[in-house]
Amino acid sequence: MKFVDKIKNQRFFQTHSERMSDMLVRFEQAIKKLLPNPSKYIKKSPWIYHVNSGSCNGCDIEIIAALTPRYDVERFGAVLVGSPKHADILLVTGPVCHLGAEKLKRIYDQIANPKFVIAIGTCPTSNGIFNGSFSIDGPLDNIMPVDVYIEGCPPRPENIIDGMTKIIEKL
Repeated sequence: MKFVDKIKNQRFFQTHSERMSDMLVRFEQAIKKLLPNPSKYIKKSPWIYHVNSGSCNGCDIEIIAALTPRYDVERFGAVLVGSPKHADILLVTGPVCHLGAEKLKRIYDQIANPKFVIAIGTCPTSNGIFNGSFSIDGPLDNIMPVDVYIEGCPPRPENIIDGMTKIIEKL
């Protein structure tokens, strides 16, 4: 078998739609496996509150892309809300600076239990290019407990959906 034929058989050469369909199938299987009758256990859909703590908006665009009809996370009940008091999941993008750390703590305290935190992008997970900067308080896990880390600069919508799958598994 030629080297080129071996490479073509690898997952790297899957089309975008094939990767997306694989991800959605895994997401649906995780829900069915963990919750055979979801309406019996989940009384409401997981609602999401998004906080941008100073990012370049690359991650924010990918979050919105995950909510659009192409990826359609909303069909699983995930809805973006405008108040942390209504949310179950906190999405954080961007590096955490000194001024934003206290505000992030207040937002985290406003979310009712059980609450989950997802760090989206390289900046909240490891400070990214801002590592060692005088105004950065460090990764998000120094400020609050983080349940899921989604790496990438910016992460693709498929990775965001995979992070949501991990949250469903934690339920």
